[in-house]
Amino acid sequence: MRPLIGLTTYGDLARYGSNDLYSTLLPMAYVCAVNESGGRAILIPEDDPGSDLIDSLDGIVFTGGGDVTPSYYGADPDPQTVAVPARDAGEWPLMRASLAADLPVLAICRGMQLMVAAYGGVLHQHLPDFLGHDGHRSLTEARYTAHAVRFASGSTTHKLLGDEMTVNSRHHQGIADAGRLTATGWVPDGSELIEAVEDPSLRFAVGVQWHPEDTTDRRLFAALVEAASQPGAGSSP
Repeated sequence: MRPLIGLTTYGDLARYGSNDLYSTLLPMAYVCAVNESGGRAILIPEDDPGSDLIDSLDGIVFTGGGDVTPSYYGADPDPQTVAVPARDAGEWPLMRASLAADLPVLAICRGMQLMVAAYGGVLHQHLPDFLGHDGHRSLTEARYTAHAVRFASGSTTHKLLGDEMTVNSRHHQGIADAGRLTATGWVPDGSELIEAVEDPSLRFAVGVQWHPEDTTDRRLFAALVEAASQPGAGSSP
């Protein structure tokens, strides 16, 4: 049986006929990435998902989106931060419960930042203030910019992705301190900005700052599904 992989979603207005209604949304690319990798995607709405939800899942993806509320990592909000409190309220207990239960976790972009906060880390709230440039998000019609990421030898990301790869980037915040997580990927441009993290004490707990769902490279999703397929990965029959 295909393992059940939860995907966090977000609330926003969507057009239904002539009406704009507040809806549960997620780009289809996440669903396709999970399903094409052998899992079965299950959407998790932001409205009170409840941490007991993980008892029905074999793995979970914390997806990209708006900024994490700075109080979750002990900071005051920067003027450039656009937080999503409703989403944080639903995902924060879900993240902590998933990690505590050793549920296989893949955290993408915002998801990685939430994961870092859960491990006591800290974010750069606006990367141009730290880096002096806007190279990690596109200011043109292009959806992404591109840059290299170098991986730590022996890490999960290194085993899956090799020494170095070019990734698609779209974020204005980043990791200042990974907390209790192990940083395993960096931008090799002198800034050493962290782009991948993991908890090697868990079966599969990986965060990446780029968007693998919007590529044809399914290695991270395939690894999540493989971990979720192992005995004890979840409670679905």
